[in-house]
Amino acid sequence: MPTLLLVRHGRSTANSEGVLAGWTPGVELDGTGRAQAAELPARLAGIPIAQVVSSPLERCRQTVEPLLAARPELAPPALDERIGECHYGEWTGRRLVELAEEPLWRTVQDHASAAAFPGGESLRELSHRTVTAVREWNDKVAVEHGPDAVWLAATHGDVVKAVVADALGLHLDHFQRISVEPCSVTAIRYTPQRPFVLRMGDTGSLAALAPRPRAASGDAVVGGETGTP
Repeated sequence: MPTLLLVRHGRSTANSEGVLAGWTPGVELDGTGRAQAAELPARLAGIPIAQVVSSPLERCRQTVEPLLAARPELAPPALDERIGECHYGEWTGRRLVELAEEPLWRTVQDHASAAAFPGGESLRELSHRTVTAVREWNDKVAVEHGPDAVWLAATHGDVVKAVVADALGLHLDHFQRISVEPCSVTAIRYTPQRPFVLRMGDTGSLAALAPRPRAASGDAVVGGETGTP
């Protein structure tokens, strides 16, 4: 089955200002974020990418712009609201230092499955929509490009953590244990038996993720993988 590269957007103006952006329009990459995005084509050199899917928010689309410019053979990204940012409701646009004083903050940190943002969505809803979207896209890529295809989704931190938690079989209450920095890449290979998390929050070279012959089975290698030849 295909391999998914989950790319968190580069650092945004809201990130650097300590503001919870959510779906606020006009939040773009800051100077550091643009530099991070500019490095993405080199980090992904040698990895064929069959499909790019993106959150519709500006900061995600800007993150993949250099990659698309470097690979003119790629079609424009498919925009999917289901991998968009969490709907934070009344928390949107507020400073994180202020939100940390809210009673709900501790629920978000320690009991995510019970957290629902006032006027927005719950983290359970976020998890359901994002995992559903990723698995549907994965099946579509497999049909259209074959089982060894690689595809990329440009998305947001909480989305990446929710998808990784599902892939690892973690309860949603543990998803805050997962860390993904701006413009990091998380790689998940799905098989009929189980997903394999190949990279998590990687900000370095990704050359080893280039497709190579694999056993048809989704069984894990007893004793561990042999590595790249």
